[in-house]
Amino acid sequence: MRMTTMNSRTTTTMTSPPARCPPAARRIASRPFFAGSRRTRSGSGCTTSRSGAAPARAGPPAAGERLRRLGAFESVSITLDTAPPGVPADARGGAVVVLVDVTEARGRAAGGLGVFANTETRSCSVEGSLRFKNLFGYCETWDASGLLGLDQTMELSVGALIPRIGPIPTPLMARVSFLSEDWLKSSLREHLMGVSVGLLSTMNHNLAYNLSWKTIIDPARLSSSSIRDQLEHSLLSSIKYTYKIDQRDSSIRPTRGYAFLSSSQVGGLAPDSKNTRFVRQEFDLRVAMPLGVWNGALNAGVAAGFIHPLATGSAGSISSLRERFYLGGNKSLVCRLGGPSSLLGFKSRGLGPTDSQACAPKNSENAAPSSPELDALGGDIAVTAFADLSFDLPLKPLREFGIHGHAFVSAGNHAKFTERDIRRFSVTEFLKTFRSSAGFGVVVPTRLFRIEMNYCHILKQFDNDRAKTGIQFNFSSP
Repeated sequence: MRMTTMNSRTTTTMTSPPARCPPAARRIASRPFFAGSRRTRSGSGCTTSRSGAAPARAGPPAAGERLRRLGAFESVSITLDTAPPGVPADARGGAVVVLVDVTEARGRAAGGLGVFANTETRSCSVEGSLRFKNLFGYCETWDASGLLGLDQTMELSVGALIPRIGPIPTPLMARVSFLSEDWLKSSLREHLMGVSVGLLSTMNHNLAYNLSWKTIIDPARLSSSSIRDQLEHSLLSSIKYTYKIDQRDSSIRPTRGYAFLSSSQVGGLAPDSKNTRFVRQEFDLRVAMPLGVWNGALNAGVAAGFIHPLATGSAGSISSLRERFYLGGNKSLVCRLGGPSSLLGFKSRGLGPTDSQACAPKNSENAAPSSPELDALGGDIAVTAFADLSFDLPLKPLREFGIHGHAFVSAGNHAKFTERDIRRFSVTEFLKTFRSSAGFGVVVPTRLFRIEMNYCHILKQFDNDRAKTGIQFNFSSP
């Protein structure tokens, strides 16, 4: 029996066993025999092959597929053979010897470097990434990425992912990150340094512990009174559980299937967490349906999030600025799966509750007073929804490269939901104040990200919202 994939080959061979014992009843030899594995340690490959579904019971194709998913082998060949006479037989029959012949992948390093323009901030950034595979022989992945923007934004991240070692049944994951950025249309600047450690990771379940130290400062001292109380250092110690299932045929251009994500986060596990004690819940549901015309597909989705602060202040319970929900920004409606965020046509943090900043001092006595800027306060509850219709373009060269058109409509809203606001919260009023936009554009999919050139038209907005009808460019990773 032979199974072939695009990037690797998995071959399984079973010799004819004696008639007295069927293959499923045979006893497996104490340890599989590996050949061709020069760099990869036996702790990673053998553990995968001898996991709950052994080759003789679940079948060599399943074991070969698990080995292939490690990403360290170009080809895998598994052979089941009767054991030599020296191996004793049990009451069910003779033993089975498992022979695994692998060819390790040659390219263990990969990287990329690019220059990107952000039309929203009117600045450019240089982004680079570097990845090493199977560096120490555990089928592990080491990656590092960095971003340096002309708007004084800097982001660094280094992480490692090890599928499994020895008897440990779950992959090991750790990541260290650093972020420094200016908030758009605000006098605030944020510094964040954090560590994330994966505690449990399976196909659909993920449990991680996060520890981060953040600082929000106001060098110009123009922040509003609602934000001034949170201009301090804070420690976030949280644990987050995520359930995710994605049955779509593609994350860049889905045409059929569905996806669902649910994440629950509890913050404030450290003794001195100040304003970072909260419970946060997010949901995200996506559905893709083929239309049968022009390779068209209808994608629809709805996302909702809620954060309940546990810390108390002078005005009652308050939530951390960074943990609140902010809507807007030039992100793809289709790719991202992770809660309410994107609302095309609106600037990042461009809608919802605001508070006036302090007025900047006059440069001269005759200068006209300037109107104060507005600080975005975010929301404790947020809901977004969208519908996206994709279709092929009539030009054949464009279809060959996967370039296609789409039309979309998106809507969303968020609001404060503290103890004082719960009494005044109205579902009807929340739905009436939904912002919405619609548009169309051209999508250029690549293996790494999705490029969108859209024309957005604002259907509904309110005072103090920062939105604009016109052409936008989006760069989104799956």
